[in-house]
Amino acid sequence: MAFRDIRKSRKWLSIEEIRVLLLALVLLVGLLALNIYIARILPGGEQFHLRWSGARAFLLEQIEPYSTTIAERTQIIAYGRQAFSSEYPYVLNDPFHIVMLYVPLAMFSDFAIARGLWLSLSAAALVGLIFLFIRSLEWEPPRWLFVALSIFGIFSYYSLAALGSGTPAVILTFFFFAILISLRSFSDELAGALLFLVAYQWEVGALFFLFIAVFVIANKRWRLLTGFGMSLAILLAISFLAYPGWGLPFFRAVLVDWSRGADLNFGHIMSAWYPNARISIGFWTSLLLGIILFLEWLGSVDSHYRRIVWTVCLTLAVTPLMGFAIFPSNHIVLLPALMLIIMLVWERWTRQRVVFTLLILSISYLVPFWLYNRVITGYPKIYADLLTVLPPIAAILGLYWMRWWAIRSPRTWFDQIGDRK
Repeated sequence: MAFRDIRKSRKWLSIEEIRVLLLALVLLVGLLALNIYIARILPGGEQFHLRWSGARAFLLEQIEPYSTTIAERTQIIAYGRQAFSSEYPYVLNDPFHIVMLYVPLAMFSDFAIARGLWLSLSAAALVGLIFLFIRSLEWEPPRWLFVALSIFGIFSYYSLAALGSGTPAVILTFFFFAILISLRSFSDELAGALLFLVAYQWEVGALFFLFIAVFVIANKRWRLLTGFGMSLAILLAISFLAYPGWGLPFFRAVLVDWSRGADLNFGHIMSAWYPNARISIGFWTSLLLGIILFLEWLGSVDSHYRRIVWTVCLTLAVTPLMGFAIFPSNHIVLLPALMLIIMLVWERWTRQRVVFTLLILSISYLVPFWLYNRVITGYPKIYADLLTVLPPIAAILGLYWMRWWAIRSPRTWFDQIGDRK
């Protein structure tokens, strides 16, 4: 059997391919330059500054990453001054192996350049999330709807808030659904490795982590533990070799963050709304939602993929109401829930689906900007509270509105006959 010499079969790129590559390179450089420019003129970026400053302090300044020095620097970015005792202190509470992931960006002394790079990475993750989510559900929306969802996903209020603050919630959400797709394709080791990377910032992913644990136990997918254990061993070994004493400062920072973030949770907001209530609205709401969510977990662990996605979207929507500190910039995790609701509306209500789809998108886009306008023009604090708690509540109601269609198998021939009448 004769083998071809691959050196002789190698071909140069065609003129058209070279033009496409050059155009892509120019666009990439242009977008990066635009993001750096936006980072220079747009205030904010406090969530990214917290991690960037912590990594830079350890790498170049020999300062404790979990110290008050880093928190005070970030408070200047967030408030223009040091935080009051009633305000969120921005104490770094990421495990050190996560902090090390910011080291390449910490090499840039100019915060605007580092923030512009992070903004580009987050925007790419957001676009990838939209594409990945739609493709994983095997949904083929018309081109105009895909473009509308993409524009909404990038330029909605909570997307802009996430990108502007530099929260890692954008990339975490991308990883959440990458884990689901890995489990669907039985790439359990990869799912386990990714799961360890999202095992922090519990106000975003605590319940998702627990759901994956229930899923693994119920389905005996023990290979996920292999990937999780390998990532755990490697990253923790590297982090302790780089900084052997990070454990105690980290746990101290977690406790400080938890105690100071108590004024930002759902229960505190409800107590301000209903000061004379005889029961703890936050506690009983968390308890009721926890029971309902656990029952949904048990019903979905051996079900089809679409129901699992619905359950994950519900899990991410319930998380902010379970006693964790709520940050509007983290509501980017609710974007998949909105896309799932629109997909189900589009598939089931074929006669009026354009009207309902545009109505849902318009309300989801305009209401947050209207509330934000009320906040910045000095209206009562209730508008800021609504901007914080309304999205998860609306997502839960929307998901249960379309629950029947999500947990059912794909459309039957009887449904299709009804569409033709």
